[in-house]
Amino acid sequence: MPGGMDHNDFVGSLPAIASLNASYSQASLSIPYPYYLPTPPAERRAISDVRRTFCLFVTFDLLFISLLWIIELNINKNIWESLQAEVVQYNFKSSFFDIFLLALFRFLCLQLGYAAVRLRHWWVIAITTLVTSAFLVVKVVLSELFNKNAFGYVLPITSFVVAWLETWFLDFKVLTQEAEDERAYLAAVHAACERAPMIYPRAVSDGQFYSPPESLAGSDEELDEEGLGRKAVTTQEKEFVRQGRDAMAVVEQILSQEENWKFEKNNDLGDSVYTLEIPFHGKTFILKAFMQCPAELVYQEVILQPEKMVQWNKTISACQILQRVDDNTLISYDVSAGAAGGVVSPRDFVNVRRVERKRDCYISAGMATNHDAKPPHSRFVRGENGPGGFVVLKSSSNPTVCTFIWVLNTDLKGRLPRYLIHQSLAATMFEFMAHLRQRITELRTSYR
Repeated sequence: MPGGMDHNDFVGSLPAIASLNASYSQASLSIPYPYYLPTPPAERRAISDVRRTFCLFVTFDLLFISLLWIIELNINKNIWESLQAEVVQYNFKSSFFDIFLLALFRFLCLQLGYAAVRLRHWWVIAITTLVTSAFLVVKVVLSELFNKNAFGYVLPITSFVVAWLETWFLDFKVLTQEAEDERAYLAAVHAACERAPMIYPRAVSDGQFYSPPESLAGSDEELDEEGLGRKAVTTQEKEFVRQGRDAMAVVEQILSQEENWKFEKNNDLGDSVYTLEIPFHGKTFILKAFMQCPAELVYQEVILQPEKMVQWNKTISACQILQRVDDNTLISYDVSAGAAGGVVSPRDFVNVRRVERKRDCYISAGMATNHDAKPPHSRFVRGENGPGGFVVLKSSSNPTVCTFIWVLNTDLKGRLPRYLIHQSLAATMFEFMAHLRQRITELRTSYR
């Protein structure tokens, strides 16, 4: 998979989608990694510090509005007479009692949603802010508060401003920070458990560097002849192999139709995003980037060991190999980090993945599948990837440079508007490339 609302939020805050195809080229959990020393994950707090601060601010909202109302009650009459007039003889046009009830409504809803239930979505505060804004607008238009005293101005304005400050704080601080903390925690857990026994039965030593056998383009005998190691045996395994080969065929077809790619946008580094309509699969996004490094380095980081992406790509929460079907085919499970301040919740994906090495390029292609080890879970929305993958093209004239291509066809499911996701994918792909370039720079620096 590489890992929330207005349209701009989507464009700038959807890196999670960059992780959707991280599994397009999974290899082995046991590949040695000398650049990172995993440490045991720390125990997480029951409620984060930033959420606790938000809850305190919600409490301050209620207390501050209450204090202002009490002061208003004591201005012209004693408090008991004022309470009698504003509560018992309530009048919408002249009473401040409803503004106090509005603050109480916000307090109860927000504390219940974000302290008791600990929601990680914005819908509760969206409701409280909408109700507050609508009520105050109607109150100001129809009421006679401005004729009473200065509190006719102070209380409505204060209530309106505080409600929107709460919305801003939750959306841009609480949900964003907790999504980042969750990603870091899952990455630490994954790193701490890297040396645990693998799910598939074939053991691989820590010193073994897996690389699929070179494939002959156009061979009709690949299913039975390629590779000298593990082969598909059961009917289910052969179906996985067939799915992987189908995905590979679609990716190769996309590569052969470059003249039909529709340009969408590019960035300052020369990376370009294109689209192509694929029959039965819909719009497919294609990133093409030129990289100042050998193809083998990108092949190792992105295709051979994408489960290591959690250490350098913030959009991925977890990557796991569920089963190695044969020397070129495997099943992977991936979890993307949440995005857009919690609007886009974490998605999980199960993909069949086929990896091939050719003379001039490395290809990893795959698509969504089902596996008994990872049925859909209520914790995540199960996304679905169409045919796509990663391609690393060698340069025939200069071995120190290469071309990187990412083919992405994905459906995040849930209730997200598909057109908004499509409009945001280019920014997502560019962000992934920024992470990849930074990773390559760090590796090349460590080699010196």
